[in-house]
Amino acid sequence: MSFEGRTALVTGAAQGIGQAIALALAEAGARVHVADIDAGSVDRFAAAHRMSARVFDVSDRAAAHAAIEGIVKTDSRLDILVNAAGGVCGQIGRPIEEIAETDWHAIFKANVDGAFWLAQAASRPMREARYGRIVNIASGAGLRPSLTGIQAYTAAKHALVGLTKQLSQDLGRYGITSNAVAPGFVRSNASTERQWQSLGPEGQARFVENIHTRRLGEATDIANAVLFLASDHAAWISGQILSADGGRS
Repeated sequence: MSFEGRTALVTGAAQGIGQAIALALAEAGARVHVADIDAGSVDRFAAAHRMSARVFDVSDRAAAHAAIEGIVKTDSRLDILVNAAGGVCGQIGRPIEEIAETDWHAIFKANVDGAFWLAQAASRPMREARYGRIVNIASGAGLRPSLTGIQAYTAAKHALVGLTKQLSQDLGRYGITSNAVAPGFVRSNASTERQWQSLGPEGQARFVENIHTRRLGEATDIANAVLFLASDHAAWISGQILSADGGRS
């Protein structure tokens, strides 16, 4: 799959899955802009791989729109938007009565608000070009209850799945597809590593036994799924959620 001549923005690129997606797109020929709220990490990654870094909070509508406008001003286009920013925001599973309003909203801001603001901003140049690919990084938790037990994370990822389908209906007539990848468990950052270690050796063994392929996923597995959905091979695929979880679903 070639992305020569295409411009992409990948958010959540300070670590793990976001970085793997950015690298895969760049290796396939795309000009890649990477974004994250973690300035140090995303700047180092961008410099190491000759990408353009943008530091902002995706849940800030004005900042999200400014980032898209900056890319279009520089490159005269934006073909691919990958919303990989999100996660559990450092939270762990707790009884429902313990969840504070700020905890609930923090996860929605990171996982849903940002994806919407960026898609909103990207829709203008994509509509003008009559071409666009929006790929959201959802989760198995967006299709069923979450193994983390974090209520807001499950609800937010379900919301992201719904947003993906709505964007497909709203934007498909302009040549813009909207899809999502729902990763299984991937040890791609500090939060997932803590979750993995908390299972203990026996729990880890049981977890892997429940995966058809009998292995955990890697960030590159998710990146490969994103590349397909962002490519012209998937031009007539829209509003779909691709589970990349080794068969666990």
